[in-house]
Amino acid sequence: MHIFILITILFVSNFSVAKKAKILHVEFYLHDIVGGSNRSAVQVAGQSSNVTGLNPITSMFGSVFVMDNALTSTPSLNSTLVGRAQGLYAMASQHNEFSLLMTLTFHFIQESYNGSSFSVVGRNPVMSEIREMPIVGGTGVFRMARGYCLAKTYSMDQMDAVVGYNVTIFL
Repeated sequence: MHIFILITILFVSNFSVAKKAKILHVEFYLHDIVGGSNRSAVQVAGQSSNVTGLNPITSMFGSVFVMDNALTSTPSLNSTLVGRAQGLYAMASQHNEFSLLMTLTFHFIQESYNGSSFSVVGRNPVMSEIREMPIVGGTGVFRMARGYCLAKTYSMDQMDAVVGYNVTIFL
């Protein structure tokens, strides 16, 4: 009988905490620039992407890039800078699929999110129209965050890309 009462108390207390969860929705655009003189992502390991005669997707398997990408309010790189995405991504598929393993921290510098960040770790099948990745934590306003990001490529020019993020965060 005591176990039943204890379980009931734990369930009710967890339910009341869950009801108070705050949900935030954030949208922004990430600018991943791999080519040219103003690169925001640099390959630090793996084969060069310039290997001729090989499948460009499978020949990049194992390549690792470190990034410090601008986050903006619109798809234009000249729009308001809202933060930076910093971390790394690795070419993680040996098959005819362009799939990345991403470990990123999205750090914000604008308005009520200033100084706050959240982190994403997950698989990103780049050629899928919409990709979902988990949020695994955060700092500042996003402390103890969990949730998910929906990423959709807005534009692509060779390896450079603008990716729209629609983020749902549970606090």
